[in-house]
Amino acid sequence: MSGDTDIRLQPHEVALLRGGPRAAVTVAVVGLHLRGAVEAGRPGTMRAPRPLVADTVPGQSPPPLPPLESAVRASLAEPCGLRQLVRRPDVRLAVALMRIPLAEAGLLRYPLLGPTRAARRHVRALRERHALPAERRGLTDHDRLLAVALHGEAALRVLVPRFALRAGLVGRAPVADKGFHSRSPRGGGTGGTPYSCGGGGGGPD
Repeated sequence: MSGDTDIRLQPHEVALLRGGPRAAVTVAVVGLHLRGAVEAGRPGTMRAPRPLVADTVPGQSPPPLPPLESAVRASLAEPCGLRQLVRRPDVRLAVALMRIPLAEAGLLRYPLLGPTRAARRHVRALRERHALPAERRGLTDHDRLLAVALHGEAALRVLVPRFALRAGLVGRAPVADKGFHSRSPRGGGTGGTPYSCGGGGGGPD
């Protein structure tokens, strides 16, 4: 490996180096959601819809899924939460197979216990080049996935806020100003909730 410029990683691989299996599976879930292949289920869960939106475009064959996304989609035939999903045998196997080429490239230490110094340096360089987006307009799906891989929950709240909250990928964030409701004009309160899903403009996520 001659240097960081020779490393070409997919977002789920970047996520694995940055945050481990949970981060990698989160990127895979978001990738499937952007394809229309995963949706929020009961609060805190997600599922693969039937029929799959990604498989029903007339006259087109859906592109093959990366192995991790394929394992995640198969595991979501029945709704489950992220913690349970990460523990599913097929998903654990897919993550384990992801680790092999990363270890061979010198990015994971044997016996695959964590990222090497080269991996941490590469992830840090990517974060410097790809700041957290302020909004989701104008971003490709790859841009979104890379942002989630590099910035985790902060990127989820910007890029797929409703899905991330309903699927249990992020927790509810309390409004910083606790005195908001007490200062509402008498009789003019909005009955707002103390939590925000980040549902700004930019269309549905």
